[in-house]
Amino acid sequence: MGMLSVSAVIMIAGSRDSYALAGAVTATGLAATAVVAPFTARLVDRFGQARVAVPATALAVLGSLALVLCVHHDAPAWTLFTAYAATATTPNTGGMSRARWAYLHRGDPAALHTANSFEQAADELCFMLGPVLAATLCGALFPEAGTLVGAVLLMTGVLIFAAQRATEPPVTPRTKSVASPLRTSGMPALLAVFLATGAVFGSLEVVSIAHAGGAILALQAAGSCAAGLLYGSLRPARNVHLRLLLCLAAMTALMSLPLLAAAGSASLPVLALCLLLAGAATAPTMVTGMTLVQRATRPEQLNEGMTLAVTALLGGVAAGAAAGGWLVEHAGTAPGYAAPMSAAALALVIAAAGTAATASPDLVRRMKAATPRGS
Repeated sequence: MGMLSVSAVIMIAGSRDSYALAGAVTATGLAATAVVAPFTARLVDRFGQARVAVPATALAVLGSLALVLCVHHDAPAWTLFTAYAATATTPNTGGMSRARWAYLHRGDPAALHTANSFEQAADELCFMLGPVLAATLCGALFPEAGTLVGAVLLMTGVLIFAAQRATEPPVTPRTKSVASPLRTSGMPALLAVFLATGAVFGSLEVVSIAHAGGAILALQAAGSCAAGLLYGSLRPARNVHLRLLLCLAAMTALMSLPLLAAAGSASLPVLALCLLLAGAATAPTMVTGMTLVQRATRPEQLNEGMTLAVTALLGGVAAGAAAGGWLVEHAGTAPGYAAPMSAAALALVIAAAGTAATASPDLVRRMKAATPRGS
């Protein structure tokens, strides 16, 4: 999965000579995924992971193959949007995996924290190797090679994942009275934070590919992978909301480093170091956000709740990719690095506002409880 969007950008930009078009196509696909993914997750919760993930992945792979054919045969631009939108049925394997960890470590927050951190580090490892492999295949073989190999790996990986029946959570019957996770207190604010965080990733990806090639994205993922492993070995403070604010503040500060390096015309090794450092806040932020989602979601809706978070993330990635492509085309790559820093700052502001809104009713209740009845 770490290969597909990078491969699409390289393939489309190379054939059509437009990063704006490439960014818009990938943004459309991600936006379509943001709409379809919650329904796929609801089916997973209702019928089980294996029964839904395999056919959903097969449909998504057909969309990737259609995109390759459209690019190879120089089809009209609208066909690229249609083909890439067909990949929206790709199941949220990360969410399904985290649902398995939550089932295995239910009642043990410390073990679940370590498992979530490991899962995030594994994700980052895939997104570290994916862009490198995609860029190498597209450059050494032919432009469509990255997408083709990515599609084969996606189908193979989901088949292997679905075969692990021993760890698959049992399907829990859902009553009609259960409300959507969207109505859970604090969930809308969390989804808004994931939306802004996704914009960080989407804009950083497109701008970095245009500035220095896809391989350099591996360093940002490497920093996040290392931070995820370290974060999982620690026992952070129990106040998860405060922890999220600290992570987002660190991300905002670190995302300024690539902007400063690019604006100062720093050498490629300096920019690479800045991206490595910028990635250090990614995994802790994602782990903390997912922990809050797991706590806010009912067990029988866990796949749907986490997929909503990933959906918001993908929506942000789509918006960030489009914004990054537009900035690169109209202002240059150096100013483009302002997009991920601004998105990180927006996520911090939203999280702070959401925390304040959640804390206010609790504070009022505590004050009322502490006030004598006759006063």
